[in-house]
This record gives sequence, C-alpha cells and structure tokens, in this order.
Amino acid sequence: MSNPRSSAKSAGKNRPVVLITGASQGIGAALARVFAREVPGVRLALVARTGKKLRSVAAECEKLGATAEVFPCDVADEAAVAALAAAVTQRFGAVDVLINNAGKFAGAPFTEMTVADFDGLIAANLRSVFLVSRAFVPGMVKRGRGDVFNMSSIAGRGAYPGGAGYSAAKFGVSGLSKVMRAELRDKGVRVCCVYPGATWSPSWAGSGVAAERIMPAEDVARAFLDVWRLSRRTVVEEIVLRPQLGDL
Repeated sequence: MSNPRSSAKSAGKNRPVVLITGASQGIGAALARVFAREVPGVRLALVARTGKKLRSVAAECEKLGATAEVFPCDVADEAAVAALAAAVTQRFGAVDVLINNAGKFAGAPFTEMTVADFDGLIAANLRSVFLVSRAFVPGMVKRGRGDVFNMSSIAGRGAYPGGAGYSAAKFGVSGLSKVMRAELRDKGVRVCCVYPGATWSPSWAGSGVAAERIMPAEDVARAFLDVWRLSRRTVVEEIVLRPQLGDL
C-alpha cells in the first residue's frame, strides 16, 4: 500500500512552479491570473519591487486555486536576485517556467537622454533578464527541462524617435534570447521572446488613446500559456502581438 504522505509529496512536485517578474500590474498580473485559473495546482512565485500590489495579485490567484507567494525584489540588482533565488528555492524548489516580464518605459530624444536614464532603462529591461535567467536557468539545465519567456516589445523590432534607451534595451532582450536559445535548445530548455504592441496597463490611463487600439493584458497572457502547453517537441521562438485596430 502506498504511503499517503509520500503520494501527496510526489503530487506536489508535479505541480509546476511559475516565476513571474513584474507581477504587480499589467501583463505580469494578468499572467499570474491566467496561470492560476487555467493550470490546476500551479505554484506562483510573484516578483516585483513593491509588495503591496503584489500581495493583492497573490490573493486573487489564491482565490482561483493557485498557491501564490510574493517575493519583493529589484531584479536589476545582483545581490537582490541572488537572495530571491535562495528564497524561491527554499519555498518551492525548482522553477519550471520563468517569465522575465519586469521592465520600465521612459522616452527622450537621443541627444537629450542622460546617461543615468539610459543606464536605468538598460538595467530594468535587459540586465534584469540576464540576472534572473542566470539565477534560475542552470537548475532547468540540470533537470533537462524548463521554459523561459523573455519580454521584449515592438520597440525591440523597430526603432522610433525618442526610444533610444528603451528600444536599445528591448533589442538587447531579443539578442540575449537568441543566444540563450542557441545554447539551451539541446538541454531541454525552451526560450521564447515575446514582442507585444500596446497593451493595457495603468500607464495608459489618461493617455487619450482609445481602448480599442490597445490589447487587453489577458490576451497577451494567454499567448504565453498556449505556447507553454505545446508538446516538448515544439518551441515557439518568438511571438509578435499587435492591436488589431492600431499600429501601437
């Protein structure tokens, strides 16, 4: 006769651990809710710089049936990411799905952008992807299985005036994703780079842009889920998502 405790422990190991950075609002919060609602038993490690909004998202996910824990962290800080990795590993063990969603936007003409602003955008959008991936991908390689989603942007596919720092960072995410894919494809780790256009988040409030020209965050989140659900024989290398009624 099997040991009930042993069976429960084994079942727990089969519940995927999904780590989402930038999970306190926008696409990150939508990702947390979609995985909580659609994946039975999912365990969510929700990461963002501030804990208050993060705890609210975690509570929503718990109501949907997920196990959700919050991990406040500045993912552009090397020491903070090392502490994050230790805390997540202690709480959940190995991470199955890593979603590098954290980032920030600021625009300025190239000739007027300060070095500090440029460095800040590179840190938030690109350095963070490198640091968090370096913290969790080796564990995936060791197990021979894992999924990494790196959030780029339409700005990582085409330049635009005023996008010197942001666009450079997002082009960097694209390049880093290609290198990761080339190195990890034979190790069981899938890497997908995502390029969303204008997606609803609090930053669009009061912008004057009509709602129908902006994608719902949940639509973008569902694309991640659908890609993850594909058989291990298939990898979606890139996803490009744009609003149907607007080139944003």
